[in-house]
Amino acid sequence: MEHIIKTYKEDEMINITSIVRDTVKESNVSSGIVTVFVPHTTAGVTINESYDPDVVTDILSTLKKLVPENPHYLHLEGNSHAHMKASIIGSSCTIIIENGDLKLGTWQGVFFCEFDGPRRRTFYTKVIGEK
Repeated sequence: MEHIIKTYKEDEMINITSIVRDTVKESNVSSGIVTVFVPHTTAGVTINESYDPDVVTDILSTLKKLVPENPHYLHLEGNSHAHMKASIIGSSCTIIIENGDLKLGTWQGVFFCEFDGPRRRTFYTKVIGEK
């Protein structure tokens, strides 16, 4: 299923857990998996703590330190740092479905990670399993 999301900052992490959870519920799958896939080279998806917003802040600030903007990168668009961050985070994640719900840890959430925003973005979910 295709999902459209609007990002508002150059670097941000948007909690999409409720969108993924709703997709699973609509599928009526009680046991299986859901894959979340981001078809962009400057954005990604990850699972991490969703309770304390400081975790997201810490992740984004650490990525900015690890992969700073650099005018000497060869990529002409000037967003090589965004491509590198997306490669570090990854473009997909898979979550177990049990009893019709996501099998996430107590504090875990699914995050769309923007590294070259603001933009209008797409991500996909694919639910596979038994009803």
